[in-house]
Amino acid sequence: MRVTRPMLALTGAAVVLALAGCGAGGDAKATAAVPSAATGSLEHLAAEVKCKPTIQIDADELRQAVCKKSAKDANKFILATFATDRGQREWINGAKDYGGYYLVGRKWVAVGPEKTVTTLRGTLGGTMEEGSAHMNGGHGSSH
Repeated sequence: MRVTRPMLALTGAAVVLALAGCGAGGDAKATAAVPSAATGSLEHLAAEVKCKPTIQIDADELRQAVCKKSAKDANKFILATFATDRGQREWINGAKDYGGYYLVGRKWVAVGPEKTVTTLRGTLGGTMEEGSAHMNGGHGSSH
């Protein structure tokens, strides 16, 4: 399957929009030391956070999955890995217009509710970014 840059941006935007209502944000902030950002395949990152990934896109440029800890877990998040830094940044920039919370590592991103992303940061490391303020209830800064 050949995935073009516009398709990547559109896919990212659709995922973020779908996750915008997945759980309450909360005020959880990372207070513990953040580990160095994890690296590896989508499956490796999923194993690090003990989630069961359901692959949505499996292409050379992008691999994307919906993750949740168990079948009963309502807290879903998106985990995506990228072939290039540029492809990752383009995907994030396109998706951020739709709000959401992003945990960004080297050629990977996790997207979900603020509380979920903050928890993932304790295991995966990375940098938190926040999408458009009008989609996140008025919040609009990077962490």
